[in-house]
Amino acid sequence: GRATLGIGAAWYEREHLGLGVPFPPVAERFERLEETLRICLRMWEPEENGPFEGRHYRLAEPRDVPGPVSAPHPEIMIGGSGEKKTLRLVAQYADACNLLTSTPRETAHKLDVLRRHCDDLGRDYDRIRKTVIYQGAALDTGDLDAFAREMADHAGLGIDTVIAATAEPRPARWIEERVAPAVRRLAELG
Repeated sequence: GRATLGIGAAWYEREHLGLGVPFPPVAERFERLEETLRICLRMWEPEENGPFEGRHYRLAEPRDVPGPVSAPHPEIMIGGSGEKKTLRLVAQYADACNLLTSTPRETAHKLDVLRRHCDDLGRDYDRIRKTVIYQGAALDTGDLDAFAREMADHAGLGIDTVIAATAEPRPARWIEERVAPAVRRLAELG
């Protein structure tokens, strides 16, 4: 019952090309994302098993058998930070967001945008779990004080999960040398 559907509008063209998956223009990717969200929600409603007719997808009978353990469905997390489309889709469909931001100040701005979308749609902003992908320099340089300050600032904004990312060519070594000490430091903060 702890599954999360993590989804976004796609961004990494090289990955698509390498896997032989089409990489349409950004507007179409967002159309496809919204249709996919509608399909997933429909699949998870046992009473809604009729055909789905969208612009990009046509399904005779979207089904999910056996159904999800989570009620009413698995958590939907939309990744991205686009203010016009991505954050609107978060407000409309998601249980969680995963923001790609570089500073707590930028995160605060994106959360303000999300709050406005929620207000416009009549959605309770506080019911959306907030997460970020951290790509700051503090972990790569080993500046644990700076990292701890940034994490405290993010926590103050309501961020409950931080996913650390790096361009380090040896990620296992990076985790051992940089992330493990950072985790211990965060544990000391409480």
